[in-house]
Amino acid sequence: MLRVALTGGIACGKSIVAEVFRQRGFGLYFADRVGRDLMAPGGPAYGPIVERFGREILSGGKLPGSPIDRIVLAGILFADAEAREYVEHIVHPLAIEAMRAEASRLEAEGRTDVFVAESALTVEAGLVGAFDRVVVVFCDAETQIRRLMARDGIGREDALARIAAQLPASEKIKVADYVIDSSGELEETIARAEAVAAWLLDEARAGQASL
Repeated sequence: MLRVALTGGIACGKSIVAEVFRQRGFGLYFADRVGRDLMAPGGPAYGPIVERFGREILSGGKLPGSPIDRIVLAGILFADAEAREYVEHIVHPLAIEAMRAEASRLEAEGRTDVFVAESALTVEAGLVGAFDRVVVVFCDAETQIRRLMARDGIGREDALARIAAQLPASEKIKVADYVIDSSGELEETIARAEAVAAWLLDEARAGQASL
C-alpha cells in the first residue's frame, strides 16, 4: 500500500483534492477531524488543554465539560507561538498514533492500494519521512487570503496571522513529489487532482507488481 501525505497551506484546497482521492477509492485519514475528536470532552487532549487555557476557551456557557470553542482556541494559538507549541505537543503524538493505526488497519484488510493522510502540518511536524509520496496543494497568496477570510469569517489581518503561523508554501513544495496549483477555477483543480490520483495509483500497482 502506497502511503501518501496530502498537505499544503490553510484554505488552499486540500479538501477538494482529498475528495477526488476518496472518489478514486483511496483510504483517507483527516488529521483535523481526528484532532477534533482528541480535544472533544472526554478525549485525551481535552483536559490538559482546558487546564492550560481555562474555561474561557469553552463554549456552551463555559460550564465544566463543555466543548472547546475551536474558533476561540484558534485565535489564541495563531497569536501565540508558545501556546501553539503546547497544544501541538499534546495533540500531534496522539494524532500520529491514530494515523499509523488506521494505515496499518487498511493495509491488513487490503481495502485500498493508496492511503492518504490529509494534514496541513505534515512538514512542520517532521513527518515527511513517514510517507512514500508527498502531495502539496497551494494557491497564490491573494487567493489564499480571500478564501480564508470567506471560510472563517475573519478579517484580513487575522487571515495573514494564521497564514504566517504555517510554513510557507515554497518550503513545502521543496519536499513534494507532486504539486497541485489550486489558484484557478474549481474544474482546473479537480482535473489536476485526477491526474495526480492516476499517477499515484499507477505507482502503487507498479510497486505491488515488483514484489
